Amino acid sequence: ENLLKDVLINGVLAGISGIAVFIPQIMILFGFITILEDSGYMARISFLTDRLMRSVGLNGRSVMPLISGMACAVPAIMAARTIQNRKERFITIMVTPLMSCAARLPVYTILIGLVIPDKKLWIFNLQGLVLMGLYLLGFFMALVVAWVMNFVVKAKERTFFLMELPVYRAPRWKNVGLTMIEKAKAFITDAGKVIMIISLLLWVLASFGPPARMKKVEEHYAALLQQNPEQTALLESERKSAQLEHSFAGIVGHAIEPFIRPLGYDWKIGIALITSFAAREVFVGTMATLYSVGEENIELTLREKMRQAKRVDGTPVYTLATGLSLLIFYVFAMQCMSTLVIVKRETRSWKYPLIQFVYMFALAYGGAYVAFKIFS
Repeated sequence: ENLLKDVLINGVLAGISGIAVFIPQIMILFGFITILEDSGYMARISFLTDRLMRSVGLNGRSVMPLISGMACAVPAIMAARTIQNRKERFITIMVTPLMSCAARLPVYTILIGLVIPDKKLWIFNLQGLVLMGLYLLGFFMALVVAWVMNFVVKAKERTFFLMELPVYRAPRWKNVGLTMIEKAKAFITDAGKVIMIISLLLWVLASFGPPARMKKVEEHYAALLQQNPEQTALLESERKSAQLEHSFAGIVGHAIEPFIRPLGYDWKIGIALITSFAAREVFVGTMATLYSVGEENIELTLREKMRQAKRVDGTPVYTLATGLSLLIFYVFAMQCMSTLVIVKRETRSWKYPLIQFVYMFALAYGGAYVAFKIFS
């Protein structure tokens, strides 16, 4: 029992393992996208969807960045350079982050497994239908926002859609396999650095607090332990929870709790919302760290710990309403610093990333609030 063991298990391992379990799903996602590209079908999707795209002020070329956005918004926004029309390119850049990227997948998976029953709906799995619904919701909202922006953004340029169709061919399976491995490596290294730093920072913030507050908690539970030695295990668990609540992380979480309480979130979820602004997948690593600090039973999975989480009044934190509210929030929210930076680079101004962040946050907060009220 020492500080080094605590930081390794509850800081580093808790954060990294929270993400590592989702690597297979991410590899599968990139695999299917590579098959579409390699077979020559991706280009045909552009022609098939050109009429739909034109109805919202875009053209068939916009589909490529939108579909690529399901893997990662950063290269997808860079791919919008192939769109010659400035207005269409701008709108495509502004709506592409609404597509559910690979970084959202860990958040969707943990929350769907937590609040959606694992049962059949006719021949389909209910959890699978909800996951598909989240992807479709992001796509249709991207079309709605593009339609609105088509009236707001004025341009007189005429647009033409010309593209050479490649021949159909069988996917090169070696290329598909290599792409899956390379994308998984990139995800681990890129996300891993951020998660490692944030997990360590979170462990420090969750393990330490203002000396006066922490001392008061220690003295209070020391007195209770002397009075009730037969309840040592229960009081130790309560003491660790109290220490977490009075830590620096707890103070930050409680500070923003009034703002997020209408969405059904507690202070721990508030901390995760802040840290996952660096990258959405950090949400899972943050939850793993917060629910590991002060936790004696390390055999429980993160999902089991979250399922057992209680509010002050004893009600569960992760109800159906809260879970769906969080899912809707992550469908719409711009929780990715890298995307904002690349939008700034492509538009050459901080004005447009700021507009993008504000409108997506408004959609996320409003959608999450409505979902929470409907399912409460």
